[in-house]
Amino acid sequence: MTRYAAFLRGVNLGKRQVKSADLLKAFTNMGFDNVKTLLASGNVLFDADSPDARQIEAALERAFSFAIGTVLRSQDQLKALIDLDPFDGRKEDENTKLYVTFVEDLNATSLPMPCAVTADFEVVKLTDGEVCIVTYRKADGRYGSGMDLIWKHYGKKRLWTSRNWNTVLKAAS
Repeated sequence: MTRYAAFLRGVNLGKRQVKSADLLKAFTNMGFDNVKTLLASGNVLFDADSPDARQIEAALERAFSFAIGTVLRSQDQLKALIDLDPFDGRKEDENTKLYVTFVEDLNATSLPMPCAVTADFEVVKLTDGEVCIVTYRKADGRYGSGMDLIWKHYGKKRLWTSRNWNTVLKAAS
């Protein structure tokens, strides 16, 4: 069995609320082993032989009565991403945040590069399935709005979801 992370898109935003206990139950009912939720933002860790994201999505829609996009990564894939050091040793602080956008169809490299807005955000690494982004705090206290460019490029035609680098690190351990 392999350890996987399911990154669920759009969970716990607005009316799309899903309690961690309910997610745990849903994944357990799907037959997965060693199920654990990570934070309250749609991250589920589990053991399986070869999970199918579309089957998981169908089961989640039956359980919660709305569609929940699902991007899967094995723990080995997450560890390989970490080993790449995609942020070149950068650390988060009060003015800098690090994010990974997971692209379901493993076609992240279609994003035109360079992709950055000065003092706002910067794409620092592309892999086949991930976009690694640094966002910077702006004068108004908010962080970069570069995700708008990511949204414009990947839009609704592809399944993608973003996670803070610290969440990725936790999911890989």
